Amino acid sequence: MKPSSFSLTEIHRRIDEVKRFLSRTLDIANAHTVDFYTQDVWSRFMALRPEEVLLAVSRSEQQGEPQHVGTEPSRTTFGFCRDSNRLVDIRELLQAAKAHSLPGLGVCMSRDELLQDLKENRPHSGIPPAGTGADLEPDEFMNLKKSHEVQSMSEVVASLAHHCGVQQVIDVGSGKGYLSSFLSLQYNLRVYGIDSSSTNTHGAQERNRKLKKFSRAYQKHTKAAETQVEATHSPQEESAEIKPGLNGDDDVLYGVGAGNESREEVLIGSSDVNPAAERRSELNPETEELFLSALSLDVIQAPRVPPSQLSAEERERRKRENLERKAQRRTDSTGAVFSPLTSYVTAETELRELINELEDAVVVGLHTCGDLAPSTLRMFVAKPELSAVCSVGCCYHLLSEEFDPVRRECSHGLCGFPLSQYLRDQSWFCGRNARMSACLALERVSLGQGIQMESLFYRAVLHVILRDHYSSYKSEKRVGNVYSKTKTFVDYVHRALRRLELDESKLSDSDIQNYHDTYSVRMDEMHAFNMLKVTLAPCIEGLILLDRLCYLKEQEDVSLSALVQLFDPLLSPRCYAVVGLKSYGKRITS
Repeated sequence: MKPSSFSLTEIHRRIDEVKRFLSRTLDIANAHTVDFYTQDVWSRFMALRPEEVLLAVSRSEQQGEPQHVGTEPSRTTFGFCRDSNRLVDIRELLQAAKAHSLPGLGVCMSRDELLQDLKENRPHSGIPPAGTGADLEPDEFMNLKKSHEVQSMSEVVASLAHHCGVQQVIDVGSGKGYLSSFLSLQYNLRVYGIDSSSTNTHGAQERNRKLKKFSRAYQKHTKAAETQVEATHSPQEESAEIKPGLNGDDDVLYGVGAGNESREEVLIGSSDVNPAAERRSELNPETEELFLSALSLDVIQAPRVPPSQLSAEERERRKRENLERKAQRRTDSTGAVFSPLTSYVTAETELRELINELEDAVVVGLHTCGDLAPSTLRMFVAKPELSAVCSVGCCYHLLSEEFDPVRRECSHGLCGFPLSQYLRDQSWFCGRNARMSACLALERVSLGQGIQMESLFYRAVLHVILRDHYSSYKSEKRVGNVYSKTKTFVDYVHRALRRLELDESKLSDSDIQNYHDTYSVRMDEMHAFNMLKVTLAPCIEGLILLDRLCYLKEQEDVSLSALVQLFDPLLSPRCYAVVGLKSYGKRITS
């Protein structure tokens, strides 16, 4: 059965499985590193030596699925002794953690599976399908991680837009506008980027201005290219080559009959908002040109098809499609690459008050922080003009929790977790430290891109010093990022005490160093414990995302809802998208 066709009941069952596992292990994730020594965390939870834990975790990463051996299953639950509630079987815990992650539960679609489903069930909307891109190379404008995210997500968003027959995209939390610009330039979509930061909006507007200026320089070439494409039987036919353009079936003409100057190979896009780009080796190192070259690498690398090899039917089809696109551009009067807006948005926000030209649209969010990701899903459900959603969240530690016993009021009365009625009815609560643990990147840690253990160790030993010598060791004041400015533990403690406005003279340097030496022999305990937190991270993230999927499954007018792995987790650890389609249009059926 496809993950996208899972029923609400099946999602409930998987949520229950993860809940049962986390109900036994969540205390580990919620244990704060600061309290590691003051509350003797290792002895509270562990009946194993740290070397055993580290060895088992290392072998699990190298060998894949761990084989369970050890204590009788009847006496343990997920490796924890039922009598002492301490961990006695690390292999059983590691095996259970993998089984209760999203891959282990089998609830996720791959990006390719989603694209194939959208392609196979694509309605005849009359809108040319969006083009598909190739891998983007990192450049000075967009790093490798961002290039990977923007390329991977934009193709999905463009496919959703084409499936729904819409031309507008609303990018919530658009930031600097990378995704918005790419969607508009590469896929000829009209994009409205909404961000609460005026600084981000201003930067996006400035980028927009440069792209528009760059685009206008090639307006005359666009008109000339259209004339040549439409005159498919002209004598000039044999002196031009046709390439697939930015929208897949669009045609792009290249002059090949002149000298070196005409060999600049200026690419003429299919839209008056699609700027030209040159080959990477010939680029002026202007920022906007570097960005545009990245956007057009897929066009540059496309195979050339001489028009003389096209059949009469194919020529007629291309001529007809070019006329349709030309008519569509007359209708699309927008003169901007995309429209950046500054606003704080929630599910109650009236989008038509922000966007006068609003039509049916796809709402998207790339690494929307904290409560903004669930707000995007609420917005999708509440607004009839939103036909589809593709939301990738991040910063789980900033989510507000409805049933947090020590929480402050959620903004606007709506909390980010739980989102589904199913988990709300059970008053489920994770805890901030557990949500912080969910942000850990298992795949990166497995490759040695690990946690900065020394800084955590320094902070935990500092907490012992504050307990022993200062009555205000639970002060509201924060130490902050003191570690990055220090070279020794003694220096770290002095800086931290000054930050906390405490008397440094109570302790000599030798006293401080003695604390370091006393606890350094127990540093492996902290290392092993944090590796367990990393192991549990995918399970906590999985519950948060299953809650969001469950929320969409609960809506009667949502025909398709799925969790989709969009990104390589080594490049982008928050790699899962929540995707949904409304049911009152053409839709994918199970």
